[in-house]
Amino acid sequence: MAELTPPASSHSALRRIAASYGKWLVIGLPLLWLFVFFLVPLLEMAQVSFTEARRGIPPFKPLWGFDEDGFFTNFNFENYGLIIEYADDYIGPAINSVRIAFFATLICLLFAYPMAYWIARTDERTRLILLILVLLPFWTSSLLRMYALIGLLNPNGFVNAVLMWLGIIENPIKLMQTEFSVYMGMLLTYLPLMILPLYATLTRLDQTLNEAAADLGANSFTIFTTITLPLSLPGIIAGCLLVFIPAVGEFVIPALLGGPDQLMLGKVLWTEFFRNRDWPVASAIALILMIIVTGPIIYMRHVDRLGDETSEEGA
Repeated sequence: MAELTPPASSHSALRRIAASYGKWLVIGLPLLWLFVFFLVPLLEMAQVSFTEARRGIPPFKPLWGFDEDGFFTNFNFENYGLIIEYADDYIGPAINSVRIAFFATLICLLFAYPMAYWIARTDERTRLILLILVLLPFWTSSLLRMYALIGLLNPNGFVNAVLMWLGIIENPIKLMQTEFSVYMGMLLTYLPLMILPLYATLTRLDQTLNEAAADLGANSFTIFTTITLPLSLPGIIAGCLLVFIPAVGEFVIPALLGGPDQLMLGKVLWTEFFRNRDWPVASAIALILMIIVTGPIIYMRHVDRLGDETSEEGA
């Protein structure tokens, strides 16, 4: 019995449909995801920041609507006015957030660059093992990692016990609820996010440039500072952004490892949302934090674009 096969015209029609709509599906599905789970919540947060808090569910008045009297609106700038009026309660955590995130990013970069450089220079088999070791912390809960770090740094923990056994200290030193513990938590959490883009950039570098520089008499330090480091700047920038942006709004690490001097905006947001139940003020703070984080990034992109246009005109 002969097998039934679809006519060739149907195959060509399917191919034409796939060619026509496949590109739009590939582009449209991620855009739909971003619209539903990013843009819509962002717009909701923005409109909540311009309304008033109330007792009930939801804990804020609707921004606009219709009632028996017709159209109404609760649009106002009172939440932003409260932030300005009580700026002392928010400026300190904001400065702490930017400062701690900046130095945490710098520490991650100092640790990650030599590790990424070493991984990029090893053979393929060893490289795979090292990359698995880098990604291994992502396979466990970040909360468990923080509690493990608490066990290491508390007064009766492993670090103090080893230092006392070696005779370096006589009494336990305070490692918990300090900036040191916060930076250690940031390093433990965000180091892979710095290593991976650096590795991706360093592994694509043309080694013949280093060989040519060595043939011309350049030493290892000169080769690194004049060739490797400048060419790896895209990876450095990408890694710094991947670490700095989530570190600014970090809540779990300073809450578990830090003290009152390490109060960050993430804790302030949690307090406003869940303890004070003032969602409009919390939304206004979150919107300001987003502007603080994205403003410099947009400015840097604008400067880079102007630089590219200037170089093209000069060429």
